[in-house]
Amino acid sequence: VQADGTDGNCVTFVLHDEDHTLGNALRYMVMKNPDVEFCGYCITHPSESKINFRIQTRGALPAVEPFRKGLNDLMGVCQHVLNTFEVRLLLKSTQE
Repeated sequence: VQADGTDGNCVTFVLHDEDHTLGNALRYMVMKNPDVEFCGYCITHPSESKINFRIQTRGALPAVEPFRKGLNDLMGVCQHVLNTFEVRLLLKSTQE
């Protein structure tokens, strides 16, 4: 959903089957980008499993770019945590 009167720098993405778990982590990752002026999300209703995720950028940067980068960065962080956990689990099992 793109806001009226904008050139793609202010967009609301609707994410289905998601909640605060993804919303807050993704908001944090997107806000690390200095070209992002605003980033926030809301859950439309407790009985609906979707969030509205809004990004507004400075200048001519399309909002979809920091959205994609935020998702990719978050996937990288999750992969790092999983790898670290598996290594520690393997080390612990070999010590026993």
